[in-house]
Amino acid sequence: MGIFQPTALRERAMDITPEFLNNLGVRAILLDVDNTLATYSSHKPAPGAVEWVKAMEDAGFRMIIISNNFKKRVRSFGLQFGLDTLCFAVKPLPIGYLRAAKRLKVKCRECVIVGDQIFTDVVGANLCGMKSVLLSPIEPEDGFTFKARRYFERGLRKKFQSRKDVLR
Repeated sequence: MGIFQPTALRERAMDITPEFLNNLGVRAILLDVDNTLATYSSHKPAPGAVEWVKAMEDAGFRMIIISNNFKKRVRSFGLQFGLDTLCFAVKPLPIGYLRAAKRLKVKCRECVIVGDQIFTDVVGANLCGMKSVLLSPIEPEDGFTFKARRYFERGLRKKFQSRKDVLR
């Protein structure tokens, strides 16, 4: 289960504090878009997301949006948040994560990815030696592949929520 194990669980990105990230020893945050900063079907940030990103920047964290989605969608959120972006990141493969760390000028061990999917966000972080915060999805997605992934994630999420070694 190690490769699927997130460093921590949170309901929403806005539940992550600078103190928590400092305790993890991170200097940079890689942010997923869909069901992390916004709903899968929206072109607007989730309530409180813009303010949270600003607070993290004010606390000294470097940030980038990293997504498997299309350039038009990802760049739109980059502009709304005032952040650099990486689209078509091919998560969970390490290439996007490594490029993001390089752009932010930090080592992989100093990064945390914040996202809602075990099989992309968490697995990719573990492959690169990054930390991860697994969020609950904001809304259910349509489409067979999403539903299949969520089905397989369900059991893992239950195990993680019951284990004491996953940071709260």
